Amino acid sequence: MNPVATERPDAALGAAVCAAIRRQVEKLGLALDADEPQWDEAGFIRQIDPFSQEEHLIGTWRGKARFGTVTVFADGRVFAEYQVLKPHPQRPDSYVDAVQVWGPPDALKGDAVIAEYLK
Repeated sequence: MNPVATERPDAALGAAVCAAIRRQVEKLGLALDADEPQWDEAGFIRQIDPFSQEEHLIGTWRGKARFGTVTVFADGRVFAEYQVLKPHPQRPDSYVDAVQVWGPPDALKGDAVIAEYLK
């Protein structure tokens, strides 16, 4: 089945996800532009999981300086990843590739994806 464009999930969910992404970046001592990410700039499709047969909503941010994705699972859990692409503030040999957040909207957890510069 081909994915179909759909309405976006609830704005309150979007606000929670975007705030959690920003908090993960701020924990590192970094900041994104004030308007990143914006929930209303993500495009969404419905996708059927081939294993569980559950329908998920997949959102994508693209077209600006950074790329990101968010999956809203059938049970309401979320997984999101958003590019940061900034030097790591404490590790001169590394940069922050992205941050990830996951879990139920009222208890999102997260972490950074750190990468070393190529030598």
